[in-house]
Amino acid sequence: MNLIDYRSDTVTLPTEGMKEAMMQAPLGDDVLGEDPSVKALEEYAATLFGKEAALFCPSGTMTNQIAIRLHTQPQQEVICDKRSHIYLYEGGGIAYNSFCSVKLLDGDRGRITAEMVSDAINNPNDIHFPISRLVSVENTMNKGGGAIYSLKELEKIKAVCQAHQLKFHLDGARLFNALVATGESPATHGALFDTLSICLSKGLGAPVGSLLLGTKADMQQAKRIRKVMGGGMRQAGMLAAAGLYALQHQVERLAEDHARAKLLGDCLRACAYVEDVLPIDTNIVIFSVGKRLATEVVEKLKSHGILAVAFGKHEIRLVTHLHISDEAIAQTIKTLPTLY
Repeated sequence: MNLIDYRSDTVTLPTEGMKEAMMQAPLGDDVLGEDPSVKALEEYAATLFGKEAALFCPSGTMTNQIAIRLHTQPQQEVICDKRSHIYLYEGGGIAYNSFCSVKLLDGDRGRITAEMVSDAINNPNDIHFPISRLVSVENTMNKGGGAIYSLKELEKIKAVCQAHQLKFHLDGARLFNALVATGESPATHGALFDTLSICLSKGLGAPVGSLLLGTKADMQQAKRIRKVMGGGMRQAGMLAAAGLYALQHQVERLAEDHARAKLLGDCLRACAYVEDVLPIDTNIVIFSVGKRLATEVVEKLKSHGILAVAFGKHEIRLVTHLHISDEAIAQTIKTLPTLY
């Protein structure tokens, strides 16, 4: 049985063109600043987003955690939505790496507002509370079903941050999905944030890696933090070449993933056992199976050759990506109504 793998867009494998780019990549010691392929990736990404510099890291968790450590001091506070990856899925890294508290907000599908941020800022003169220091948003919002922030709201949040001397960070693990869906430019988003984390190993199809972007001074300090986290890589150019190929060749095709995700959503809404489907903005489909256990439905899907993940007690997530073809979608749509 050929499995159709919707568990995540992290399961993508390099294309033939990407493999060729990896094999041809010139190499050097990146810890010594001598890998030309890493330099090319960092310079390309920084220019793309209008930032001064970028830092190549093994994972998005590392780029996020470096940014938090960069912008905060112990006993300060990070403001984010309660569904944020930096809070839920990074191993308690905010506490472990930065010794900071977290102020959790409850936004619309994980998207917080400027008003919510403003209301959440602590009085810096009250010693009972940690000092509010950093606001982090996630775009697209994974737990919100790939929800996209509006540019207008991000601009409002930026204004609040500036008014209160707060830093503003973007967890852009799937930012290119948002940019392709809205038609907005990377540079427009780059101008809003002090730092941005962008992932290369999800929908863009690279095997490994994320980038942190910001000022030259911040990236120099970020490199020091990366070192102490064990993130310094030596001849990393083969991985960097894959990331550069992804940015240059595999961004626009994300629209195909979005279209296929909408087809899955249309099918699921017509299935008797499905109670609700979150709005589908990009490549993530989250649906509720009512009183049934998500784990039970996931096992049933697996028996039909479809891999998914339980995303809560009664919720399931499907993610479309590079290796989900029109034929796979057709087979899935044929199967889903027959489960129960």
